[in-house]
Amino acid sequence: MKRILAVAILALQVTQTPPKQAVVETSAGTFVIDLAPETAPNQTAYFMKQASDGAYDGTTFHRTIKYGMVQGGDPLTKDPSKRALYGTGGLNVVKAEARAPKMTRGSVAAVLVPGKADSAGSQFFIVLADQPALDNQYTVFGHVSDGIEVLQKISEAAVDEKGLTTDRIEIKHVAIRDTPADPFVNETAAELGAYRAVLDTSAGPIAFEFFTDKAPNTARQFMRLAAAGVYNGMAFHRVAPGFVVQTGALASRAAPLTEKQQKLVHNLAPEFNDTKHVKGIVSMARGDAPDSATTSFFICTGTSPALDGVYTAFGRVVDGMAAVEAIEAAPRTGEAPNARIELRTVRIEKRN
Repeated sequence: MKRILAVAILALQVTQTPPKQAVVETSAGTFVIDLAPETAPNQTAYFMKQASDGAYDGTTFHRTIKYGMVQGGDPLTKDPSKRALYGTGGLNVVKAEARAPKMTRGSVAAVLVPGKADSAGSQFFIVLADQPALDNQYTVFGHVSDGIEVLQKISEAAVDEKGLTTDRIEIKHVAIRDTPADPFVNETAAELGAYRAVLDTSAGPIAFEFFTDKAPNTARQFMRLAAAGVYNGMAFHRVAPGFVVQTGALASRAAPLTEKQQKLVHNLAPEFNDTKHVKGIVSMARGDAPDSATTSFFICTGTSPALDGVYTAFGRVVDGMAAVEAIEAAPRTGEAPNARIELRTVRIEKRN
């Protein structure tokens, strides 16, 4: 009874704090959970307390279903000699709370003893696909906001005849933090103008400033995509000498976007303006529809009046034209470079 009362007190406190996340570092990689004290205050408070006390450090994901579910948090899994008891520890601490009407991909739920409502505790499971068969049965106290691909990798672990993982996939540490504000969301256009983009390419660095007075929404979206790492590992896929060098196409990315990155990508409303497309101007690529720009952009290597007013110019190269010219001079077949020209990262930094 004292443990349950203590959890209730913690629950009251956690509902009065800023939104929280759990950063879960594992031997397979790191993922992030957005915690949900508004729907499961007791379970969230208990999870946070366990994490802060280091109770999850050294535990394992002891049960997995490939691309379906992973389960962890049992304190007994710290001890390999107690393998026969895995799945039985850390329960019967938290009273029953509201059951989630939908168990959707990324939901983090409390493990229960079958047929016993007030049996939640430190154990949790995460579903990696929508699981309608579990709707209305479990308390969901969080949702994975980043790193679902790490959990998919964990779910691939080999299991024995009892469904227990045969290799130790450890939780190294769980850190609780305030949910960070999304960058470049609330800044004014004038404030955004204090930043520039630095492209790290295999031909050298390229820096450009933003036209936040002429294309504020395009500049803001570019900064958000860059900060989220969407442009990392792309390539310059088009080289048209005297015209443009182009990059930012999702198809050129070395690795697929994470779920969080995918959510940031959307079509952009055009912000056509009076900027002339001359050498060094940075502009958004698009299809036939004016609002079809998403991530791909180009840097002009010559004067192109036909682009004026029909493509959104949103920046100008201020350093690194030698790298642009090196890309323009790369051997190619048609407009396709013969060798991959890397766009390693795009960094957003304050201008000097």
